[in-house]
Amino acid sequence: MTQQYYTARTSPLTPALTLLMAVATGLAVASNYYAQPLLDTIARAFSLSVNQAGFIVTTAQMGYAAGLLFIVPLGDMFERRGLIVSMTLLAACGMIITASSHSLSMMLVGTALTGLFSVVAQILVPLAATLAAPEKRGRTVGTIMSGLLLGILLARTVAGALASLGGWRTVWWLASGLMIVMALALWRMLPTVKQENHLNYPQLLVSIFSLYFHNRVLRTRALTGGLIFAQFSMLWTSMAFLLSAPPFSFSEAVIGLFGLAGAAGALGARPAGGLSDKGKSHLTTTAGLILLVLAWIAIYLGKFSVIPLMAGIVLLDLTVQGVHITNQSVIYRLYPQARNRLTAGYMTTYFIGGAFGSLVSAGAYQHAGWPGVCLAGASTGVLSLVVWALGYHRQAPANETPQ
Repeated sequence: MTQQYYTARTSPLTPALTLLMAVATGLAVASNYYAQPLLDTIARAFSLSVNQAGFIVTTAQMGYAAGLLFIVPLGDMFERRGLIVSMTLLAACGMIITASSHSLSMMLVGTALTGLFSVVAQILVPLAATLAAPEKRGRTVGTIMSGLLLGILLARTVAGALASLGGWRTVWWLASGLMIVMALALWRMLPTVKQENHLNYPQLLVSIFSLYFHNRVLRTRALTGGLIFAQFSMLWTSMAFLLSAPPFSFSEAVIGLFGLAGAAGALGARPAGGLSDKGKSHLTTTAGLILLVLAWIAIYLGKFSVIPLMAGIVLLDLTVQGVHITNQSVIYRLYPQARNRLTAGYMTTYFIGGAFGSLVSAGAYQHAGWPGVCLAGASTGVLSLVVWALGYHRQAPANETPQ
C-alpha cells in the first residue's frame, strides 16, 4: 500500500480547512439528535404513542450503527473527497424526506437514511489525521472531535429554538440546506486523497474484526471509549427528568440550555490532542478517567442545587472528550493505511457503550431516581479505570502491519 506523509510545510490541512471539517463533522452528527427534544411535538403531529415516537430515535441509532460498520471502512477503498461529498448529499436527502414526511413510515425512512450517511463524520476525522503533519495530528483530531461533540450537545438546543419559531419541520429543512452548502464547500476545499488497497469489500469488513482482536491497544482504547461514552449517555439521558421535576421544574427550553455547559467542557478538552502529540497520552487517559469518577460526586449533589450540577456537567464532558481525543490520536498511529477501519472498530464499540448507557440510565432513574443514575455512572467510571489498568501497554511497533 502506498501512504502519503506530510510535514508542517507540505500538509494541505490549513486552519481554514480544519475549521470547515470540524463544522462539517458537527453538522453531520447533529442530524441524529434534532428529534430528541421534539418527540412530543412530532407525536402530536402524527397522532403517535410515546413508544412509536421513541422509535424515531431508535431508527437513527440503528442507521448510524450500520453506517459505522458497513460504510466507514469504504474510506480505505475509495477516493475520500468524492465519498465524503456523496455521503453528505445523501444525508441531506434523508433530512429532506424527514422534513416533508406526512406519516411515521416516511419519517423513519428519512431518519434511517440520514443516520446511515451521517457517519461521514467518522470519515472526516481519520482524513484529518491523514492530512495533518505528524507533530500536529493529535491537536488536529482534537479540533475535529470538538466540532463533533459540539454538534451532539448543541443539536437539542438549536432544534428546540427553531421549532418554537417555525415548527418542527423547519429544523430539518434548514439542516438539509446547510448540509448541501457544506457538501459544495467540501468539494471545493478538500484535496483528493486515495491510497492503494488490494482488499475487496468482504475482506475489508473481515479485516476490521482482525484488527480489533489482534491489537491490544485498539481493543483497550475501544473498550475504554465505550465505557466513557456510556457515562456521557447516562447523564444526558436522565438529566431532563431531574430538571423537569421539583425543586427545579424547568421548561424544555431551559433544560436545552444546559447543553451549553456541556459545550464549554467539550471545547476545553481540545488541548488533550496536543498532549498526545507530546507523548503524554497515558497521563491524559489516567487523569481523565479518575476525574470522570469524581465528576459523579458533583453530579449527585446537583439533586439539591444547580451549581454543582453545572460543574459536574462541565467536568464530565471535558474528561469524556479529552479521553476520546486521546484514544483516537493513539489508534491512528497504529496503522496509517487502515485508519477508516480502525475508526469503524473503535466507534462501533463507542456507540454500543452509549446505547448501553442510555438503557441503564433510564432503568436506574425509574427504580432509584437520580442517586441510582449517579451510582451507575460512578460504577461505570470505576470499571473503565479497571479496563484501562489491565489493558494498557505501550504502542505497538511502527512496522507492524494489519492482519
